[in-house]
Amino acid sequence: MVKTSGAKGLHVFVPLDEEPGIEDVAAATRALAARAELLDPALATTAFIKEDRHGKVFIDSTRAGGATVAAAYSPRVRPGAPVSFPVAWDQLDDVSPADFTVHTAARLADGRDPWADLMPASQSLSAALIAEGHAIPIARVQAMHEGKRRARARRS
Repeated sequence: MVKTSGAKGLHVFVPLDEEPGIEDVAAATRALAARAELLDPALATTAFIKEDRHGKVFIDSTRAGGATVAAAYSPRVRPGAPVSFPVAWDQLDDVSPADFTVHTAARLADGRDPWADLMPASQSLSAALIAEGHAIPIARVQAMHEGKRRARARRS
């Protein structure tokens, strides 16, 4: 399931059919982000520090678990009053997050609940995917250490 963030990004949701621990969900998310980056490294990156992205699409694996995510249909405090809105995968090339606003969302939903309609069946996380992710450093922690290293280098 994919939805606009209400800003300029997209959020991907995968319902899980079990209750894996938060650490395992976060690990699986890191593994999936790394795999997506490998599919097209000229397009996508997992680099948490903005200046390291070089215009590439940022795949943020840090949203699993306790991070905040805009709820579907929630308006955002941004110019144009955008709304986080569910989108079918096959429509992604034809829409922009700016298409969904407090003025257009009700008409686009057309009395339906696209969030419920588009939500896929629950899935399981494989042990191999979880193990792969546990071997990948947490992006925010890695970025924090890199930021401190860069600050020390600038002071030197």
